[in-house]
Amino acid sequence: SRLVPTAAFWKTIGISLGKIGGGFCLALAFGILIGGLSYRFSFLGELLSPVISLMKTVPVASFVILALIWMGSSRLSVLIVFVVALPVIALNTQTGLKSVDPQLLEMADIFRIRGMKRFWYLYRPAAAPFFLNACRLAVGMSWKAGVAAEVIGVPAFSIGEQLYNAKIYLETADLFAWTAVVLALSYFCEKLLLALGRILLREGGSVPDGGKRRKSGKGL
Repeated sequence: SRLVPTAAFWKTIGISLGKIGGGFCLALAFGILIGGLSYRFSFLGELLSPVISLMKTVPVASFVILALIWMGSSRLSVLIVFVVALPVIALNTQTGLKSVDPQLLEMADIFRIRGMKRFWYLYRPAAAPFFLNACRLAVGMSWKAGVAAEVIGVPAFSIGEQLYNAKIYLETADLFAWTAVVLALSYFCEKLLLALGRILLREGGSVPDGGKRRKSGKGL
């Protein structure tokens, strides 16, 4: 409770949140792009598969140490979060797109459904559960990896720096307090992201609102 009123507390949270959130947003954008392109062009998926597998299997600590040598500690957590979250989002996006019923795609070809209509009515409902699950997993992994990178790199005004100081000075209360802060931030980021994802993807709705209005208008 003594930490909350201080400006340094909120500055530390803001900086760590900005870096970890920035790395996650980059992973989200590139993960969707790579997943979509890998589905559209199978050779590209095969080409990128070893890279994705490498990013999944190499220990986070190894990435942290290499990145710390190459780029210093200031943007370390951004890169580590990107490396950790990208494979989860890319693979789930590709799997979601592949889950579309082939018979529905054949029907869409017969009726010449293209572009956004094809995406909205076929790919969106199939990929939405995979995408939201990827976001749920990636958010937690991002916070764990991002804070771990900060503990190793110890950048100024970061949650990792506070955890490192708590370890050095044996401040058990501070250690538990900052751990609780990380858990709370991870939880609220996950809930916020899933809520936004459901709104954007309109999970559970088969047609846009405009389509419903047109259908109801015909009944009149």
